[in-house]
Amino acid sequence: MQWSSRPGSSISFNLIGLGDVQKPLTEISVEDFLQPIMNAMRAHFLTTRAAVRHMVRRRSGVILAFGGGGPQTLPGLGGFKIALDAIEGLRRQWALELGSHGIRVVTLKTGGVPESLPDNFPGKDEIAAGIRKATLLNRAATLADVGNVAAFVASDQARTITATEINISCGAIME
Repeated sequence: MQWSSRPGSSISFNLIGLGDVQKPLTEISVEDFLQPIMNAMRAHFLTTRAAVRHMVRRRSGVILAFGGGGPQTLPGLGGFKIALDAIEGLRRQWALELGSHGIRVVTLKTGGVPESLPDNFPGKDEIAAGIRKATLLNRAATLADVGNVAAFVASDQARTITATEINISCGAIME
């Protein structure tokens, strides 16, 4: 989690590894299935709760989550996709409870950022190619794209955006 505070504005950005084990549901253990769901819920709940204690006093702030759900899925993801959907449920609940305090809650949804995969990650090139192939633009979001959109969403220019997700998946995830 990154925490930023400038006069009148506080931003919390939660980006964590979920520790997911990707296997078909018929083959995965309950522990491996639940691990990304529990990691996502624990981290997002605790970091948001800590951040909003400060934001409520100021009557402003932005909570940014990374992930996002949606109707599309792929086989063999284990609990990963369910964790993303759970993040969205939690984001909606936080937005509902925090809006009256002037706090906005938004999820950034990419469909995958190939450059975020470690160099030694098994199958990295195939995964990156699959992410790009799934897009309508034949390219995937970059870390710079994510940063630029996050900066916009956290800015006062986006002061009307809350309780939603921003789709920067290059068309891989259609709404």
